[in-house]
Amino acid sequence: MFLTDITKGVTEVDKDIALMLKKSGKPIVLVCNKADNYGQTSNDIYEFYNLGLGDPYPLSATNAIGIGDILDAIFDNFPEDNEEVEDDEKIKVALIGKPNVGKSSLINKILGEERVIVSDVAGTTRDAIDSYFENEFGKYVFIDTAGIRRKSKVNESIEKFSVMRTLLAIERADVCLMMIDATEGVTDQDAKIAGEAHEAGKGIILVVNKWDEIEKDTYTIETFKKDVYNKLSYLTYAPIIFISAKTGQRVNKLYEMINQVASQNALRVSTSMLNQVLNEAIAIVQPPTDKGKRLKIYYMTQGSTKPPTFVVFVNNKELFHFSYERYLINCLRKEFGLIGTPIRMIVREKGEKVV
Repeated sequence: MFLTDITKGVTEVDKDIALMLKKSGKPIVLVCNKADNYGQTSNDIYEFYNLGLGDPYPLSATNAIGIGDILDAIFDNFPEDNEEVEDDEKIKVALIGKPNVGKSSLINKILGEERVIVSDVAGTTRDAIDSYFENEFGKYVFIDTAGIRRKSKVNESIEKFSVMRTLLAIERADVCLMMIDATEGVTDQDAKIAGEAHEAGKGIILVVNKWDEIEKDTYTIETFKKDVYNKLSYLTYAPIIFISAKTGQRVNKLYEMINQVASQNALRVSTSMLNQVLNEAIAIVQPPTDKGKRLKIYYMTQGSTKPPTFVVFVNNKELFHFSYERYLINCLRKEFGLIGTPIRMIVREKGEKVV
């Protein structure tokens, strides 16, 4: 990034620096600072085209104006990571849940063969097993994990190792299929396991297995959904599907859902679109006040993906209450979807660096 002073115009020093930068062959973002009258600087900025460095970006560092466009320009110049391109095409899917919930049975149904040992004895799967699978929907690596038991039941050192491998499998997954036993409903242990995937920022799909063993009526699915979301209130963004790994019921519907959640978890939104949504949200619900001081939100930008992480710049972090953060996150979900993925929001005061 080449930073110049718009009030001084193009100086001889600017020309010398521009010449050196062009010789370097590196991508350059030309920024003209002190454009405090942002809408009135168009004539002044034309002079900087003479440097031959492309479009100049007006900036007012004092008023935090123009930063979003500059960040987008810098990001656009990042080199694409060509390493492991083939591996990037594969969606890594970890099957997580309690022991004997049907994780290995689902893997075998997907693969069409008895690749993984299935047993009524809980804890048969000790290690995280990778299985590659490809169909018309895409390429996948399914990771069958050992079921995580309550700590009070984890006595053997080998089982402690299995739990550790499960947590590592969550870390390297793109999407986690959180499997729930329909005959038991959501348990405290389910909530703890799902919490691991949520905290890791992974895409999550709630998979209710053994649905063929449930007596049903018109309201069974909706009643079960409400119960799941009540007990896993922090996962209301996660889609839910009812399957039978034993009979194959609805298993084929998993692939499109996995693709969608993986895509949403890796979604990147431009700064201009983010701030349009932000301004609309602020117009509808004003930022909170405390003891006569009102929260001012200057702008928002996206810091990273997997999960989508947004950085909000404000005048005072103490005024940014959790309730308003939740409101903004709901606005982002309404506008961009972000189905099946947690959202992170980082609050920074003006002048504070984005880490």
